Amino acid sequence: MNNKNVKNAVNQRLIKIVESFPRVSVAVLGDLVADEFIYGEIARVSREAPVLILKHRERTVLPGAGANAIYNLADLGVNVLPIGVVGDDEPGRLLLRAFRQKHIPISGIMKIKGRSTVTKTRILAGQTHSSRQQVVRVDREPEDGLDALTKRELVLAANGYAKAADALLVSDYGYGAASPEMLNAVRAKNNLNGIAVTLDSRYRMLEYTGITAATPNEPEVEEALNVKIGTDTERLYAAGKSILQKMKMDSLIITRGRHGMVSFERGNKPVEIPIHGTDDVADVTGAGDTVIATFTAALAAGADPEDAARLANCAGGIVVMKRGTATVSADELRHCLES
Repeated sequence: MNNKNVKNAVNQRLIKIVESFPRVSVAVLGDLVADEFIYGEIARVSREAPVLILKHRERTVLPGAGANAIYNLADLGVNVLPIGVVGDDEPGRLLLRAFRQKHIPISGIMKIKGRSTVTKTRILAGQTHSSRQQVVRVDREPEDGLDALTKRELVLAANGYAKAADALLVSDYGYGAASPEMLNAVRAKNNLNGIAVTLDSRYRMLEYTGITAATPNEPEVEEALNVKIGTDTERLYAAGKSILQKMKMDSLIITRGRHGMVSFERGNKPVEIPIHGTDDVADVTGAGDTVIATFTAALAAGADPEDAARLANCAGGIVVMKRGTATVSADELRHCLES
C-alpha cells in the first residue's frame, strides 16, 4: 500500500472515531474560569501617563480553562458531564448560561455565594479594520481555597458522573476544584474502574497517580523535570519516557507549538506528529484545552493513543487559527480529515 493509500486509510479510521463522539460520555473535574475579552479602538496616548487611551467597542465573556475543555467536548458532540464551582457573580452566571445554551448539564456545578468566579480579563487594542493585540491581562481570583464541605460535594458529584462516563478529564489550573486530593477521593469510591483518566495540570502534574494519559506542553515538562529540552530530540524523548515511568501512565502527549507534538506510549517508540496547517498562528489562548478535550474524547471512543493524538493535533491546528478562546466542532474536525 503506497503512502497516499495509507494516509487515506488512517484518515477514514479517524473520521469514524469522530462520528462516534455522540455515543461517548466524558466527565470533567475542572477549574472553571471566565475568559473576558475587552476590545478597544486606539484613540490617543494619555497625557497622564505613557499609555494608550482606548475607546471601548465590545466585551465578550467565554468559558476558559476547564470550562473551555467542557465547551470543546460539547462542540465535538460528546455528552459532557461537568463538575466544578463558580461564584454567585456575573462571570459565574454567564458561564452557567453558556453551558445551558449548549445543553450541558449543570447539576454538578456548585454556585458558591460570596465567592468570586476566577476571571481572566484580556484587554485588546487596535485600529478600525486592523487586527487587535492584547496589551494587558488582569486576573481576578478568590482569596480563599475551597472549604471541606464544597470539596465533599464535588467528590459526590464526580462519583455520580463517573459511573455514567467513558472517561474522566481532570483540568487542574490550581484553583482547587481539580487536584490530586480530589481525584484520590473519587478513586477511593472505586468508580473509575475501566475508564480512561486524562490530565491537564499546569503546576503539579507529577503529584498525580493513577492517570491514564496526560497532555502537557513542553515548558510544563521542563518545569516538572527541571530540564531544558530546546531542540534536543533525545532529551525530549528521555523526558517523555521519564514522565511515563514516574506517573505509571499508558500514554503521553507533549505539545510543542509550531513543532507539533510527540506521542509517547508505553512499550512503543515516540511518534512525532507535525503541526497541522501552517505555523501562522492567530491565537493560542485555550489551545491546550482543545487538545485535551479531543484526545480524551477519542480515547473514550476506543481510539488508541496515537490515533487520539493525531485527532488532537488536528483540532489544535484548527483552533489556533481562531482569535480568542475558541472551540473546534466535529464538522470542522471531519472536514480537516477529509481535505
